[in-house]
Amino acid sequence: MSVTSGAEIVLSEVREEDLSVDEVLAAVRHPECGGIALFVGVVRDHDHGEQVDALDYSAHPSALATLREVCEQVGARHSVVRIAAVHRTGHLEVGDLAVVVAVAAAHRGEAFTACRDLIDTLKSTVPIWKHQQFADGSDEWVGLP
Repeated sequence: MSVTSGAEIVLSEVREEDLSVDEVLAAVRHPECGGIALFVGVVRDHDHGEQVDALDYSAHPSALATLREVCEQVGARHSVVRIAAVHRTGHLEVGDLAVVVAVAAAHRGEAFTACRDLIDTLKSTVPIWKHQQFADGSDEWVGLP
């Protein structure tokens, strides 16, 4: 755990194991916080009009450090108390959780704003790439630099 501008980064991981919404929610709970905003990214069954069968996430070796930096930046930009972010790597099936982020703040408005900033910055910054396999046998890489 680390405290940056008042925000405590309680969970920041890139892992191959299944993700848990309950784990992330429990990590950010705090008696000072009346608002917790949570975003859960789930593997959907389609993309660009194509049926998705499964996908694989790959992470650059710097992904964990970059994820931590993103959490710290969001904590510095917003009046929040706790931040958590976990992204999955490896093979995922339709319906699996790909990413779970949560932000706890005194009030819901700041929690919502910071949570959106967290997931948007994570997706645009952290070097994690998605390799989708489509039902027709084709595939596509998403998020490559």
